[in-house]
Amino acid sequence: MITKLSHLCIYVLNQDSAHDFYVNKLGFSVHTDAPMGEGARWLTVTPPEQPELEITLFLVAEGGMFDKETVATMTSLIKKGTFGAAVFTCNDLMATYQELIAKGVVFKKPPTKEFYGYEALFVDDSGNWFSLAQLNS
Repeated sequence: MITKLSHLCIYVLNQDSAHDFYVNKLGFSVHTDAPMGEGARWLTVTPPEQPELEITLFLVAEGGMFDKETVATMTSLIKKGTFGAAVFTCNDLMATYQELIAKGVVFKKPPTKEFYGYEALFVDDSGNWFSLAQLNS
């Protein structure tokens, strides 16, 4: 039986930029940053209170898994903001929202009251969007 999720993948357009965004803006920690052959890199980050969950910042680039046509399609879709990748939670949405805005994080939706708590939507440096939520207790 499956017991837990250890890794998830977020497709990014530039790993250096993604590293800066997830570490310096969101406050995540680098778990692994290792070369994986010709220009490839295995880069994972973890949320501060969930170090057992590794988020792989997976570069969309030709070679390995992706051919030229796939890279072009995925790049276009990511830049358009097609992918909603995850829901991140916090204890104080308004404070976190203000902190992230001060760090240059772009929000698609400001904090709003929802049936499950409060939510705001932000985008990463590639164009992936995320929900940031403060859940009802």
